[in-house]
Amino acid sequence: MKILAKSLSPRSRWLKKPMNSGVYRYWLIDNGSLTRRLQLRCRDFRVKPIRLYNARSQVDEALLLNLSQRQTTLIREVYLYCSNRPVVFAHSVLPHKSLRGDWQGLGRLGNKSLGAALFKNPNVVRTVLEFKKLSNHHALYRRAVANLDSKPRALWARRSTFSLDGATILVTEIFLPQVLTL
Repeated sequence: MKILAKSLSPRSRWLKKPMNSGVYRYWLIDNGSLTRRLQLRCRDFRVKPIRLYNARSQVDEALLLNLSQRQTTLIREVYLYCSNRPVVFAHSVLPHKSLRGDWQGLGRLGNKSLGAALFKNPNVVRTVLEFKKLSNHHALYRRAVANLDSKPRALWARRSTFSLDGATILVTEIFLPQVLTL
């Protein structure tokens, strides 16, 4: 695993603070449930599933989850909508070994919020948030804007892991420009 960590370029690393994030800072640094925050700010919140598939995680994601790069995980990607506008693209990495016990149903949420399920259980532990400004060269940027009419130059993202009884998952939230209108 240490070899993988050394192979990550400085550009692929995530930040401990959202430096120069401007108007997105308010959204990035809130440690609470993003789902709950959006529900309070818009009258019509919904989750729109985009993709649910088995794949290898990215190198940096595998490192965070302490996985082999060859290990297949369940990837869930959704848009969070407010008033019929996508405001967040969420990318979750769910190792198959973590989909047990209380988290057995996380791979079958459909249009239900993963955040609501995670924050409902007081025993879930969340790590400190990490931040990154994604350019159009980043795979998550490309997936986040794939279904958008207008493509911004860059997008801000945050991520953290959630753990329960030895099981860990990774959630990355990418803030789309429409979130700033809420």
